[in-house]
Amino acid sequence: MKQDVFLCICFASVGYGENVDVTTKATAGFPSKSPLWSSNDDTAGTEADKTNPELFTLNYARIKIPFEITLWVLLASFAKIGFNVYHKITVWVPESCLLISLGFVVGGVMHAVRKEPPAVISSNVFFLYMLPPIILESGYFMPTRPFFENVGTVMWFAVVGTLWNTMGIGISLFAICQIEEFGVQDINLQENLLFAAILSAVEPVAVLSVFEDISINEQLYIVMFGECLFNDAVTVVLYNLFNHVAAMEVDEPAVIFMDIGGFFVVGLGGIFFGLLFGFLTAFTTRFTGKVREIEPLVIFMFSYMSYLIAELFALSSIMAILICTLSMKYYVEENVSQRSCTTIRHVIKMVGSVSETLIFFFLGVVSITTEHEWNWGYILFTLFFTLFWRFLGILVLTQIINPFRKIPFNFQDQFGLAYGGLRGALSFALAFTLPNSIPHRKLFITDTIAVIIFTVFIQGITIRPLLKLMNIRKTNRNLETINDEIHKRLMEHTVAGIEDLCGQWSHYRWKDMFMKFNNRFIRKILIRDNRPESSIVSLYKKLELRNALEILDTMSGDISAAPSLMSLYEERKNASKHKKFLPSDVENMHELLSKNMYKIRQRTVSYTNRHSLPNENIAKEILMRRHTTIRSSLRSGSFHATNSANTSHKFSSLPVGQSLNSGFPPGRFRHTGYIHVPPALAT
Repeated sequence: MKQDVFLCICFASVGYGENVDVTTKATAGFPSKSPLWSSNDDTAGTEADKTNPELFTLNYARIKIPFEITLWVLLASFAKIGFNVYHKITVWVPESCLLISLGFVVGGVMHAVRKEPPAVISSNVFFLYMLPPIILESGYFMPTRPFFENVGTVMWFAVVGTLWNTMGIGISLFAICQIEEFGVQDINLQENLLFAAILSAVEPVAVLSVFEDISINEQLYIVMFGECLFNDAVTVVLYNLFNHVAAMEVDEPAVIFMDIGGFFVVGLGGIFFGLLFGFLTAFTTRFTGKVREIEPLVIFMFSYMSYLIAELFALSSIMAILICTLSMKYYVEENVSQRSCTTIRHVIKMVGSVSETLIFFFLGVVSITTEHEWNWGYILFTLFFTLFWRFLGILVLTQIINPFRKIPFNFQDQFGLAYGGLRGALSFALAFTLPNSIPHRKLFITDTIAVIIFTVFIQGITIRPLLKLMNIRKTNRNLETINDEIHKRLMEHTVAGIEDLCGQWSHYRWKDMFMKFNNRFIRKILIRDNRPESSIVSLYKKLELRNALEILDTMSGDISAAPSLMSLYEERKNASKHKKFLPSDVENMHELLSKNMYKIRQRTVSYTNRHSLPNENIAKEILMRRHTTIRSSLRSGSFHATNSANTSHKFSSLPVGQSLNSGFPPGRFRHTGYIHVPPALAT
């Protein structure tokens, strides 16, 4: 009896399942057994489970949502990998077209097996989780200098152009609705304007990739980039505005005018919170020198917080996170380490790419599986008015802005801007999140999908050959030298001085004033080391880093393939065994080696505590010195000569009887790597 009770207590202490009731009532033989694997849901512990123990159970309901999301992300990621394995496909067919096509296939399979796609693109999911990474990625990688040089043109097309397209498309569609043959007389003006705001969102992904491949001129590229980015912010504000107006049962002029005034309040409020959180981010990273591992987290959380706070006060959240990114990037990248900067860039690019990929993928799936409402007359006129008002708006707005530009847009540039106005992820997501109170919600979704498919497939595929055929202006953005930077700075200062004398201020004068204010006040507050760094020095560092990576990536610059200094010294030693050094040479070599030699690198990196990252400054400097040595050798062609055995290397020692200072300039010995020291010099 006591043994049975003791065995029951032992089984209970081991814990064969948390939800198993172990009884201490003795039986004739052994005590009651517990199942080895039991479910943890609410039904576990019933009488049936006790009488019928199970060795293995499945609880799919517990992991359903994260499991399906993970599968969708993996499927979209595998699709991107497959598209880029054979990269010639993405050269002529945009990646968004391929993702939509794959969505068609998956949607067709789901429709064949009568399975509904998971409803993951709700209003909250899109606006709170999928849209912020896309805007953060676009804002962080926007070229800052060209953007501020063309900020007036960008805002002109983004704000005025979006209002132009929304009003033109909405009023034109309302006129079509008055025709009885189309059967859509019940769609009022407010709903048409709401639908037009959805169609005004421009997709930059496919167009900018084509612009980069064909090296389009920088002015056109940055105007298209900035217009698409700020156009998203204006589109969402108009969407919320007309959505509120469409929900009103009675149109009150006072409320409508209040909503129009709120359009500017919402935008300015988003800019305010963006600047606030941008400076808070930069100020916080000033004190993260001892905790480098949390620097990326600080930047991500502050950026997302600016978006959430703007949503809390019903302001423009896109404008908030965009301005936050633009304002903090310059200061943050000077405070954080190079590793943190690399991590931030990769994570931002990854999350933004995943969000856009999922939206295009679901667009293809929903196009097949969802229930559509077809009205061919309304759909065809929508497509016509979308293209018509886009082309007309670009022609009219460029004629107004050209007199104020130093480099006006010609006809080819205007065609590139107009034809590049594709519709994509934001339009689809806004249409899919329309409220159910809209009577023709299904018609708007079907019409939006039709416009997206036409613009992405037809315009996205044909824009490359058309731009090449029209011989549009190009530029070499990849060529970046110190000489160019010096001439740019010289011309900017010269023009700013001339404008100051003439009393006419342009963006050069404003930029010069901002840089003085920035170096005098802002940098001292936001940056740890507030010494202003010249743009020439910054460019030199970037070019050196890029050159080092190119050498490491190419076969000719592979460090492992290059002969070491030790092997070269042995070769010279065998060639001349009876060489003697002057006492002055030995003394100078001692001084040279004492200044340039390092301790042997440890096999295991020591950590001060578990929150510290390894200090690899010595290894990094050794690598830089090694890179400089190899680069100088590659320039001379010493490693690529056909008769390498007969050529004299530049790593040889001094000729007999010559002084170290007289034979070679001192600068040659400042970038040596690991040097084999003869025994005579080691003492």
